[in-house]
Amino acid sequence: MEAGIVGLPNVGKSTLFNALTAAEIPSENYPFCTIEPNVGVVEVPDGRLARIEAHIPTQKVIPAALRLVDIAGLVRGASQGEGLGNKFLSHIRNVDAIVHVVRCFEDDQVTHVDGRPDPIRDLETIEMELMLADLQSVEGSMDKARRTARTGDKDAKARVELLEQCQALLADGKPVRGLVVDDPDAVKALKDLSMLSAKRVLYVANVDESDLLGEGAAAMRLRERAASEGGVVVPVCAKIESELIELDGADRAEMLESLGLVEPALAALARGAYELLDLQSYFTAGPKEIRAWTIPVGATGPQAAGVIHTDFERGFIRAEVYSVGDLEEHKTEAAIRAAGKMRVEGKGYVVRDGDVCHFLFNV
Repeated sequence: MEAGIVGLPNVGKSTLFNALTAAEIPSENYPFCTIEPNVGVVEVPDGRLARIEAHIPTQKVIPAALRLVDIAGLVRGASQGEGLGNKFLSHIRNVDAIVHVVRCFEDDQVTHVDGRPDPIRDLETIEMELMLADLQSVEGSMDKARRTARTGDKDAKARVELLEQCQALLADGKPVRGLVVDDPDAVKALKDLSMLSAKRVLYVANVDESDLLGEGAAAMRLRERAASEGGVVVPVCAKIESELIELDGADRAEMLESLGLVEPALAALARGAYELLDLQSYFTAGPKEIRAWTIPVGATGPQAAGVIHTDFERGFIRAEVYSVGDLEEHKTEAAIRAAGKMRVEGKGYVVRDGDVCHFLFNV
């Protein structure tokens, strides 16, 4: 799964991206430092992996991962070619969600494209550019869809209806994610349109070192705005996170303790993005590897097996399943089985977050 990092120039996007992915891309103090999109992979921290490893020795542990795309900063008028142009909007057309970085600190040494940061104004600038780009896309697709619909094409008629619904929302200054669509075919059609404002958004409040919990005035304004639309805000001090990523385990723990933090804020950000996409993890465990596999919430046993290999889904027979708690209680899989806690689940089983699974299948 993939998320795109957006925001105004110079709000800390690239610094955040560097810290998340341990990449070394430029993050200088001037607008449009990022020109081409940077792509990286971030691990999703999950303490259950270590709990499994404590009872099942293994050669390697592989956590779930999220792919991130860091694009150039957007400015007012980007949809019309301002700044570095709207071509950068195309870089996030196909991501599954958006991570919107909003600057929530004052610093005269860090420039801002609009003079001084204002979290609500800055948020609305980006949101408006995404909606304007969507409106252009809708209007550009409408004529072709209507011509096809006049031939009697059923799918084209449904597409025209969907485009008109999107157009009405956008013209009213509202993002497409506010559109309520229940029909599975319409849900798929809406996804195929790749509307920027239809994507789920995780807001990141880039805060000052003095406001690590995001309780300052600027961050609280952002929280209130996000809450009004059912959104979530994760406070992150990108500067501190970039320092933490450079430290080894012991020094990092010492710095976290001195800051009064249990874990880097980026751990919460990664988990927040994961949950935003309605994703969950199940595990496979053995002497070669313990691994977290990413599946949508609601995935069945065959669908979960299919993320390992498509043959597993096609040939699925059954799954043997237990919980991490079962493993901690009984210590070994053999003891879990002997205690009658190893569940046998069929094709209709909906996999739960945290299940440990063994799949049986025909090739």
